[in-house]
Amino acid sequence: MIAGLLAGVLTAWGVGGGSLLIIYMTAVAGVAQSQAQGINLLYFIPTSASALYMHAKNRMVDISAMVPAICTGVPMTLIASIAAAAIDTGFLRKAFGVFLILMGVSELFRKGAQKDEKT
Repeated sequence: MIAGLLAGVLTAWGVGGGSLLIIYMTAVAGVAQSQAQGINLLYFIPTSASALYMHAKNRMVDISAMVPAICTGVPMTLIASIAAAAIDTGFLRKAFGVFLILMGVSELFRKGAQKDEKT
């Protein structure tokens, strides 16, 4: 429960709380990777709904971008969930770890590039 609360707070601050929740569940709580991803998807529903509400309230939703995203996102999510269920859990853990490392390195360089542009 505390991990979920902390992940929610970090998400509100713009940190990938869902990714941190998956890491906690697999590394500390001993939850299987596929179950952790399923829990993360359930965690995403209320957090994304509240974010969408706030963005819509502040008139920050671009409907012209939202429609194609929904039309491609829903079928791709279904395909990815079927693929994830068929993939070996060990491979899935390694692939997710590589993904997190690549995203972290990407963020380091992106942040540095933004600072360079401001000066």
